[in-house]
Amino acid sequence: MAELQLKSHRFRTEREDDWRRLERLLAKAQSAGAAKLSPAELVEMPVLYRQALSSLSTARSISLDQSLILYLESLCARAYFFVYGTRTRPLERLARFFAGEWPAAVRSLWRETLAAAAVGVIAALAAFILVRQDADWFYSFVPAGLASGRDPAASTAFLRDTLYAHPSGAQGLHMLATFLFTNNAQVALFAFALGFALCLPTLALLVLNGAQLGAFLALFGSRGLAMPAAGWLMIHGVTELFAITLAGAAGLSMGWAVTFPGERTRVEAAGHAGRRGAVVMGGVVVMLFAAALLEGFARQLVRVDLARYAIAGLTALLWGGYFYWPRRSAPP
Repeated sequence: MAELQLKSHRFRTEREDDWRRLERLLAKAQSAGAAKLSPAELVEMPVLYRQALSSLSTARSISLDQSLILYLESLCARAYFFVYGTRTRPLERLARFFAGEWPAAVRSLWRETLAAAAVGVIAALAAFILVRQDADWFYSFVPAGLASGRDPAASTAFLRDTLYAHPSGAQGLHMLATFLFTNNAQVALFAFALGFALCLPTLALLVLNGAQLGAFLALFGSRGLAMPAAGWLMIHGVTELFAITLAGAAGLSMGWAVTFPGERTRVEAAGHAGRRGAVVMGGVVVMLFAAALLEGFARQLVRVDLARYAIAGLTALLWGGYFYWPRRSAPP
């Protein structure tokens, strides 16, 4: 026992100065930030870390006292996160996401995005034709709660008023924007999350969303209000429909990866598609929030058709340029 204590004391004495030095550098970095370390200290840090790891390995192999082993484990864990962990600040991480990660993930899903958009457009056209031929089809596509009285039984004057009426009070606008954001976010998240089931639920949600749009346009078009209704919808719909299309694309990508994993295992393929889809969905939530603000505020406050179309066109140019304008790849 006395020999073990002597060995432990000698071991500590020979190496303790390096451990203390590593502790001081870690404390300095954690209190003032890594930017406060000098170039020499930054070079010294990984050297001291490897020495501490070697000391820990030796302490375990010769069964030194447990308190020393616990101390070295804690020291090595702290140094590991400094040497190998990310030290990106939250604002830098957020800037990297919006500047590169999100648009790159969206561009990588261009095939799925075209497929999701095609499904929505075909569903909208089919619903439009069916409702124009027989107005009762409207009720098959649009539930009463969503229609809010804007159905074939409504008068033309009522339908026109819904396009230009000013909501009473700012509180109503806030409540409307919150409701619409929540509803649209649920549709988008389900379109992504259910994609693993062979893409079928995602396709069904895209069809339903497109059919509702087509049914509304057919209803207003039958009363000579097609152009005002399109402006009323597109002031927010460009952003909202694009967001839901991207969510559907991410869901289709995951379903395709599960169904046809290629050289990967299904778990690996689904994991890769899921990580890419999660990046897309992080931005989709931002788009839906912007769409909710446009829907709850700008759509009602801006009551000139030309201005509504101008806003819709501007948002289309902004999103298209942001995602698909050629840019240099970020350095690895």
